[in-house]
Amino acid sequence: MNTDLIHLFEELGGEFISPSSLFAEKWNKIKAIVFDWDGVFNTGIKGHETTSHFTEADSMGVNMLRFSNWLKNERAQLITAIITGQNNVSAMHFAKREHFDAIYMGKTNKTEALSAFLSSYSLKADEVLFVYDDVLDLPVAEKVGLRMMINRYASPLFYHHVKTEGLADYITFNEGGENAVREVCELLIGVNENYSEVMAKRSAYQGDYESYLTDRNKRTTHEY
Repeated sequence: MNTDLIHLFEELGGEFISPSSLFAEKWNKIKAIVFDWDGVFNTGIKGHETTSHFTEADSMGVNMLRFSNWLKNERAQLITAIITGQNNVSAMHFAKREHFDAIYMGKTNKTEALSAFLSSYSLKADEVLFVYDDVLDLPVAEKVGLRMMINRYASPLFYHHVKTEGLADYITFNEGGENAVREVCELLIGVNENYSEVMAKRSAYQGDYESYLTDRNKRTTHEY
């Protein structure tokens, strides 16, 4: 990993738990990204007959990360999924709009959902990156290859627990609802070392980006 990249994110308050060489080694194995939903794409606020939302900044970040990896890995698409403990119409809308491969809703036992996901897509656990924020997610974080934890300043003991138990490789400086997913995606594009290429080709909206988007949009979201 580029030391300038590390310093940029550390100066803003991000924390690398894994050494940079190990982080990069883990990332190079990743074939799939799994996101938790509440507290990751949003603040996690709940209420009667309400739904938790997402931002276009996070959506763009995920799309650009997928494009970055498509460019880097000979046009191979990242497998993408959401595993959430709630039944959430916004999560479903996002997954379908962005042509994710799968969404697992109402899964309070997330390790069972992870096992099903690995089996369905012929993946090994160390080929999965997990973006999460809270206690319910830790059994999955224990198993997968790379873990990005969304920070919450109201949870200092949880933050300490995750660090001391080695359950994250990076902890964000932004909280859920503050575009922390975009932060994660920008960091990983930076690790891919093709940020300028990604931005230029996305802005042009032709050639490689059109080919990537056509390929991405053929993917069907499976509901579990």
